[in-house]
Amino acid sequence: MSMPPLPESEPAPTVADPHELLEGYLDHYRRTLLRKAAALSEEELRSTHLPSGWTPLELIRHLQYVEQRWLNWGFAAEQVPDPWGDRRSGDVRDRWHVPEEMSTQQVLDAFHAQCDRSRQVTAAARLEERAAVGGRFPTEEEAPTLAWTLFHLLQEYARHVGQLDVAVELAGGGTGE
Repeated sequence: MSMPPLPESEPAPTVADPHELLEGYLDHYRRTLLRKAAALSEEELRSTHLPSGWTPLELIRHLQYVEQRWLNWGFAAEQVPDPWGDRRSGDVRDRWHVPEEMSTQQVLDAFHAQCDRSRQVTAAARLEERAAVGGRFPTEEEAPTLAWTLFHLLQEYARHVGQLDVAVELAGGGTGE
């Protein structure tokens, strides 16, 4: 029995380096998110078919902020002016939001820029390295390793890309990888 072909953007099954594998899968999910969103019209990107009310464009913006919170503010301890800017009120319990004046292209550009910045933050770091103190994490005891942080980001992406798959299907688009 042979292995079915992998999606084009998934890391090769021969990759053994854990850092390369984590970064590769994170990029895979980023590309999958954008590919699925590209199948939607502007109207579908800004509307919802779900009881929770989130839109695909809000999901993309949310994931931009998730990366910023965990890698810039978290791992690198950079000062981030509004780490919860993906929320309507800035309250972590509030739902995701894209300001009306923000275009789809602006959301996508910000997402791409954040992904580029995330790659810079993680490229030279070791998986066992702990997040710097002074950003999201006030003490060394609270600071997770880069390995934990990347695994956390992967589970966020896997869950949200699956949710987007449902939203695309409800909008009349395709399903699956």
